[in-house]
Amino acid sequence: MSIRPASILAVLCAAAFGAALSHVHSLQKAPNPDSQYRIGPDSFTHEGVPKGEIRGPFVIKSDVYPGTQHTYWVYVPAQYDPKVPAALMVYQDGQAFKDENGEMRAQNVMDNLIYRREIPVMLGVFINPGRTPEQTEPSPKVGWGDGFTNRGVEYNTPNDKYAKVITEELMPALEKDYNISKDPEMRGIGGSSSGAIAAFMVAWERSNEFRKVLSNVGSFTNIHGGDVYTERVLKSKRKPIHVFLCDGRNDNRGVRNGVYDARWDWFLQNVRLKDALVKKGYDVNWTFGMNNHGQRFGGQVLPDMMRWLWKDGPVSTDPNDAVERGFRQPGAGK
Repeated sequence: MSIRPASILAVLCAAAFGAALSHVHSLQKAPNPDSQYRIGPDSFTHEGVPKGEIRGPFVIKSDVYPGTQHTYWVYVPAQYDPKVPAALMVYQDGQAFKDENGEMRAQNVMDNLIYRREIPVMLGVFINPGRTPEQTEPSPKVGWGDGFTNRGVEYNTPNDKYAKVITEELMPALEKDYNISKDPEMRGIGGSSSGAIAAFMVAWERSNEFRKVLSNVGSFTNIHGGDVYTERVLKSKRKPIHVFLCDGRNDNRGVRNGVYDARWDWFLQNVRLKDALVKKGYDVNWTFGMNNHGQRFGGQVLPDMMRWLWKDGPVSTDPNDAVERGFRQPGAGK
């Protein structure tokens, strides 16, 4: 029995179409990489846990980026005692980290962990990227500021300008109203995406003032040359900073206009930075999930990231220390 060429072509086309259709169906059935991640108990409010206060918004004008200003809010825990120097945690893209219905809810995490003595008593600062007075303030409704604020330039340019915003403009404003520890080991800074590389830059450039870095899906990529930090880590003397990196295998993977560019591969660059930090002997921790670019996985692990970053907080082992063995009460700054 012979088969004509036209028949062979029809069979091959049918097989190819069937395979393509099967592939489409498999893609349609594939779960969203973020589907397994959700915030846990530490990210919610609980009866009996003293609730901190979020004060603001406040605005500081910037001399580092002339014509712009930064909006920020201050979380003051119920246990804050003005007579006792408090630890400090600064969050970039503050509007997203303090969003009561968002995926981070950092103020709830701090309420719960401070109460249980898992982190020190600390002030939290939620700072937004710089903008001109005419530009829209970033918010959960309008976005994080890309394209309508100074976010991209401030957060992604690998220099010390944004470090100056934090240390020379924000910190003096905070220290007028709050008793903040001068010990850099008691100061942390964090963020997501571009806010994460900005946090890393502040600690890298000013390790004499900030030592702890919380990075979620950090943009250590070539937005404005930020992929240089792996090489800078390898070539520089080790700095006394502690870094926790969180990213996912389905973060932005560097395909632009159909062409792969490793310098735009978020996950690759996070792994490269982690490897460099390990090689140089840094105090570094990391967790890599399946997540997309965003805060879904980061929100789930934020409490553990905070516990790890502040693992060196003061602790008493005296079995007769009744204060240490009890939950932290309002006004008790130790």
